[in-house]
Amino acid sequence: GSVPRLGAGSQWHFSTALNAEKIGLYYSTSTGNTEVAAGYIAEAAGLRADDIGDASDADVQAHDAIIIGAPTWHTGEDSERSGTSWDDWLYKTLPGLDLKDTKIAVFGMGDQESYCDDYCDAAGELYDCFEAQGCKMMGYTSTEGYNHVESKAERDGKFIGLMFDEDNQYDLSEERAKKWVAQLKEEGFF
Repeated sequence: GSVPRLGAGSQWHFSTALNAEKIGLYYSTSTGNTEVAAGYIAEAAGLRADDIGDASDADVQAHDAIIIGAPTWHTGEDSERSGTSWDDWLYKTLPGLDLKDTKIAVFGMGDQESYCDDYCDAAGELYDCFEAQGCKMMGYTSTEGYNHVESKAERDGKFIGLMFDEDNQYDLSEERAKKWVAQLKEEGFF
């Protein structure tokens, strides 16, 4: 059965024992926007969202598939772009973990109007770091409907995952999350 868990923003999240063990959802946030997006994904997928800063190595390695997300604060930087717990975790913890063949889906948070040249760059950094560990990257999405100029989260004209903009397109976030979870199911992520 489902076990209700009190999650971010006092919203109820339901996770089955199977999902909770096999699929992880990790984020880190500065202002709370990435936590909101993680909540939309958690609700659509029946998962619990956890801050990567609170995750144990054993928990992360136990998953068959992991959804990861970060905001972008340090625009224009080559590394440590999120300004969150991810910055240390990606370079100090991740290299020591065995995540080869783990399915990974990335989501990002950015402001495409104010930072149109660096939109969701930290999501691209998450992608690069996990791909370098031998993970199977999934969940690419179209750049259609976004007003950015450049992003390090783009590969071959597509986003490497789902990008959110709680500043300018907050009204699209929940529906984008639902569609992306459905897409991930079709791709065999779950």
